Amino acid sequence: MLGIILILFIGKYYYELAQDYYKHRWLYGILGIAVYYVGTAVGGFILGVASELFELNLDWENTFTLSLMVLPFGILFSVIIYLLIKRQWQKTIPIAKDEIKDIGNIDKKN
Repeated sequence: MLGIILILFIGKYYYELAQDYYKHRWLYGILGIAVYYVGTAVGGFILGVASELFELNLDWENTFTLSLMVLPFGILFSVIIYLLIKRQWQKTIPIAKDEIKDIGNIDKKN
């Protein structure tokens, strides 16, 4: 149940980010969920390699404990990608020029 709520919140934040910048909302909502799952897969891979290198005695049969161990990886990965997308989109916002101040100024370019 916790996982479903977490996925809904991640999808909601990506959806709202896309809505704020006039992008495809559902595409980025689903992208946020996919990013979370990729992050958990990377976390699982890291745990597996660490278990072999440092001889950790992890109970690989207990899926609840393993899902709690990879949860921070998924959240961290989602937040990093979210911030990267947001920063990239903020760079592309056109800055409105105040044209009222330019009334009466003569441009020598014309």
